[in-house]
Amino acid sequence: MAALAPLPPLPAQFKSIQHHLRTAQEHDKRDPVVAYYCRLYAMQTGMKIDSKTPECRKFLSKLMDQLEALKKQLGDNEAITQEIVGCAHLENYALKMFLYADNEDRAGRFHKNMIKSFYTASLLIDVITVFGELTDENVKHRKYARWKATYIHNCLKNGETPQAGPVGIEEDNDIEENEDAGAASLPTQPTQPSSSSTYDPSNMPSGNYTGIQIPPGAHAPANTPAEVPHSTGDVRLTPEDFARAQKYCKYAGSALQYEDVSTAVQNLQKALKLLTTGRE
Repeated sequence: MAALAPLPPLPAQFKSIQHHLRTAQEHDKRDPVVAYYCRLYAMQTGMKIDSKTPECRKFLSKLMDQLEALKKQLGDNEAITQEIVGCAHLENYALKMFLYADNEDRAGRFHKNMIKSFYTASLLIDVITVFGELTDENVKHRKYARWKATYIHNCLKNGETPQAGPVGIEEDNDIEENEDAGAASLPTQPTQPSSSSTYDPSNMPSGNYTGIQIPPGAHAPANTPAEVPHSTGDVRLTPEDFARAQKYCKYAGSALQYEDVSTAVQNLQKALKLLTTGRE
């Protein structure tokens, strides 16, 4: 891909989107679709924050140029031309990043790459809002991932050993979302995978994500149901039901591109349950 024109200095008003823009930059070569939607999220958010101040207008104008250049380069990529495919791509990418960090955490392997993966997963879930409201599951993932990134970063900084897994978080308590704490130890320049502990969906074996054991109450994804109820009579499906079933099938197809069998099976079973019972 051709290099994008650089952006002007980030206006102070846009501090809340600086990490999303950094994530976009890091994914320009690794996954241009992720890079595109990170910039789209930054653009939409920036417009809401301040689209009138001259420096903000200039910044947003240059960001728009980057978006248009990316869209042109990506051409007829389905993840760009079809929102449902783009949403599936982002959700699967964020989930795999979350599961990589969650695996490292539960195994007691605490390092900067897993902190970065937790935090980046939370940022990508922010980005999913360009497609509409987040699911309850995504909201929980984002809250848990951001808390974990901040907690483990602070422990390592203070020379303490973090507790593995979902220990110490209470579901009813709001987590203070400290933007800087979660990313303070993250590299400011794009990084390339340098070791087996670095997250990169293109080279991570699928075995790292399948068969993951999730303790009750954890914010990680629910286990795949063992059985799907069979239809008991004439099920009347609405157009919305068909659309949701189609969405699950798209998610499954996107997961298979990453050889992520467990996510594919989970989404196909959701579609099957919806089509056979009329309920999710």
